[in-house]
Amino acid sequence: MDPVSPPGDTSAAAYLVDGSLYVFRAWHSMPDDFVDHEGQPVNAVHGFTRFLCELIERARPDHLLVAFDQSLTTSFRNNLYPPYKANRELPPPDLERQFRLCAEIVQALGVSMLSDPTYEADDLIGSMLWTLRAEGIPSVIVSADKDFGQLLGNHDEQWDFARNLRWGPQGVIDKLGVEPRQVADYLALTGDAVDNIPGVPGIGAKTASALLSHFGDLESLLARIDEVPYLRLRGAAACAKRLREHADTARLFARITRIALDAPVPASPDGLRRRRTDSARLDSLCEQLRFGPLTRSRLKAINGSPA
Repeated sequence: MDPVSPPGDTSAAAYLVDGSLYVFRAWHSMPDDFVDHEGQPVNAVHGFTRFLCELIERARPDHLLVAFDQSLTTSFRNNLYPPYKANRELPPPDLERQFRLCAEIVQALGVSMLSDPTYEADDLIGSMLWTLRAEGIPSVIVSADKDFGQLLGNHDEQWDFARNLRWGPQGVIDKLGVEPRQVADYLALTGDAVDNIPGVPGIGAKTASALLSHFGDLESLLARIDEVPYLRLRGAAACAKRLREHADTARLFARITRIALDAPVPASPDGLRRRRTDSARLDSLCEQLRFGPLTRSRLKAINGSPA
């Protein structure tokens, strides 16, 4: 069952968007017959722009950030663990070009945008959320990625925009069986096939949830491995043996699955306020991308009424 909790008061929340996810979704879902004035495909740009317009129209956020993944091969996680995301194909040149155009749309709308060769979009969003929390501003993370569950505090939410599902910390517990603070350790134990993280062999979701419920976190679990065989847990003795054998890699995986909170982000919430921009740049992009009249009017209305 999908985690769904009634949304709280997010009228003053900052919206932090996992931009790469929505570019990929648009690229896979939009037909190839969308081309720019040079005949180059721009289906992902059209789909992403529609998504961004709808998000701004529905949420009307005072603070908005779109974060993109700049590279799949230069993250600090690749240095820690070279196989990280090695199962993913690099975006083809056509999609890389469309990513750049999506970034231009974001900037032309006066929306804050971040990308970094060392930190992933998750880290940029996490670091921004941490900055906002220190200022008393709640956040809504716009993404379906389960990794973001580790960031949610009592006043934050995650929003799967495509399915219109929103949840807070209780939704993480309902979905994964662990608290937000335990999500990174949970993923280190179970692994994450999407990111090519194998986890500890033989430890599945239920076992990981039970272990973290009992011990609290990975370090406490590894420090008290001798207690594991005595737990009311199927295969407890074998589980303890595997944990001893893979303790170092489990710690490594926890470093990889934990979202960084020290990435370079604006130091103040004011850095996320939308700004009115030069309409000529937006008009030029609309011509270049051959946007239809409806999309053009939506973009102009959004640019004309920043928060």
